[in-house]
Amino acid sequence: MRDVKICIIGAGSAVFSLDLVRDLCLTKSLWGGTVSFMDINEQRLDAVYNLAKRYATETKADFKFEKSTKREKALQDADFVIDTALVGGHENQEEQRRVAEKHGYYRGIGDVVSDYYSDLGSYHQLRFFIDLAREMEEKCPDAWLLQTSNPVFEGCNLLIRETKIRVIGLCTGFDFGCGVLTDTLGLAKENVLIEAPGFNHMIWMTKFLYKGKIAYPILDEWIEKSAEEYWKDSRNYFLPGEVSPAAVDMYRIFGLFPIGDTVRVGNWWYHTDLETKKKWYGSTGGVDSEVGYPLYLKFLENQLNNVMEVANNPSISVTENFPPKRKYKTAYPNYRRSR
Repeated sequence: MRDVKICIIGAGSAVFSLDLVRDLCLTKSLWGGTVSFMDINEQRLDAVYNLAKRYATETKADFKFEKSTKREKALQDADFVIDTALVGGHENQEEQRRVAEKHGYYRGIGDVVSDYYSDLGSYHQLRFFIDLAREMEEKCPDAWLLQTSNPVFEGCNLLIRETKIRVIGLCTGFDFGCGVLTDTLGLAKENVLIEAPGFNHMIWMTKFLYKGKIAYPILDEWIEKSAEEYWKDSRNYFLPGEVSPAAVDMYRIFGLFPIGDTVRVGNWWYHTDLETKKKWYGSTGGVDSEVGYPLYLKFLENQLNNVMEVANNPSISVTENFPPKRKYKTAYPNYRRSR
């Protein structure tokens, strides 16, 4: 049996790719395999490629790394393809919002014109998904596609219906959302069991146990006694608002607590204008507002600059800056998501 080949499309998303490389280097069952990076941004591609090689050396992980700006070359004979690409990038998303606003559609109304769910953004992303899958049918027809870039739910349905490629949709927002919730409540993650069924960006916590007992009363007590004080500092729930007033309001309406980006979608009346957004998502109006989104872009820029600084300085230890610890598996051992 040959060693596995993993292809990462959109590998120039340096922070995501480095997180993935870290987890791969800690997975000895995959050692001996090949990781193929592909991106159209050659500068970022080179940075990720060099960081990956250094990370593997420092952790003594056995991997072969490849890079290419050509999709067909990177995909050849792959066993797994991880799609992280966002056509046009985050700045393009903001431009879509500006276009929508010119025509009277305020950003983030039910997430219709927000993020990857604008008609224009979805079109470009879904078209890219189809092009990638068609190329996989030619270059690696037996590979599994792990779809991580949005719109995940719509994209997976499209690919299952229109192509022969085997596809699984993945979103890290679930793990992040559960982590913020349990940290806010002061619960040790190893004693928490959460189940949250649904589909991408619309998932609800149907099971919430702490030390084997139903933990919703702990959440209810926090809302009653601590929420108002917590909400005074909107930095606590800026991204993406897991325990914001909007999240608690959705819980009161639907009887289950929303997880991850479900809170951003919310009800349309959370998104009618900036002042309304501030009421439900804090002083910035949340990550999807005209105030909050530039802050989010700055956060991403700072992360990228940190990665690039390490990449451009071979004397800096990669593992000291990005410790070899799994991002999710050890942090959230009992979180379960179903679709």
